[in-house]
Amino acid sequence: MNSKPVQQTDSADDSGEESAALNSLLCAGLAPLDLLPEQRAELRHSVLRRVGESARRLAGLITVRAGDGAWRAVKTGIHAKLLWQRPHDASILIEFAPGATLPVHRHHQLEEGIVLSGGLRLGDLELGPGDYHVSPAGSRHGRISSPEGSLAYLRGTSLGDTRATIGELLGGLVPGNGPAIHTVFAGEGVWHSVATGVEQKILWRDGEVISRFIRLAPDSRLPAHAHAGEEECMMLAGDAFFGDLLLQAGEFHLAPAGSEHGEVSSDAGALLFVRGCAPLPLPPPR
Repeated sequence: MNSKPVQQTDSADDSGEESAALNSLLCAGLAPLDLLPEQRAELRHSVLRRVGESARRLAGLITVRAGDGAWRAVKTGIHAKLLWQRPHDASILIEFAPGATLPVHRHHQLEEGIVLSGGLRLGDLELGPGDYHVSPAGSRHGRISSPEGSLAYLRGTSLGDTRATIGELLGGLVPGNGPAIHTVFAGEGVWHSVATGVEQKILWRDGEVISRFIRLAPDSRLPAHAHAGEEECMMLAGDAFFGDLLLQAGEFHLAPAGSEHGEVSSDAGALLFVRGCAPLPLPPPR
């Protein structure tokens, strides 16, 4: 069998020449400018003004990065990280080791959960990544287990409050299941367009407060807005800018009532959970 010799090409040399030319252009563009004193002062003033405006917009906003916070043992095989503490409940990340369980309990307030990885069993109900589950006040949960291990986000949980946790455990001993629990599996529900490249899926309504998934396509945008009430956000996938603030997957963000968010945008796309009242439009900048 005859074989033909491989012909060499100039692609490697061409690539090297192109890189050298590009580097030369970049270096020329990065060369320091010889500014007049008044130009330097004006530039400095402009930068400091922008920094001050950004600090004002971000004041009061709370962000918990993926590496922030401390994990604490709840019981053998289960650890939790506090994200935000309210007077009667909290938002946390909870991690189950394979085979770990939580006992039967009854909820004193509405609790929402999203499985981030792995799987959970709530009695006969099996939940996987992206599944949303809500337990109204008075509802009773059977034993929660995770044969394979799991990471989940919980909002409205009593974990971390010893007295409230004991009350829920004692409530679990009372017969009756109470109000029905509600689950939206990852492939269920209807997505509705709210802006070009932006969709939302309603998960739960509690008066004017709405829990929803928001999906941003690459290069999509939402206008700047204000918050009539507290708004809680958990980044599930991708990343997005909230004005000057970048949020990435696995990070938690809370905007208090009366706070503002700059334009929301995503270069590569994002999926996030948001709970709060409908945002209020801001007047255009003068």
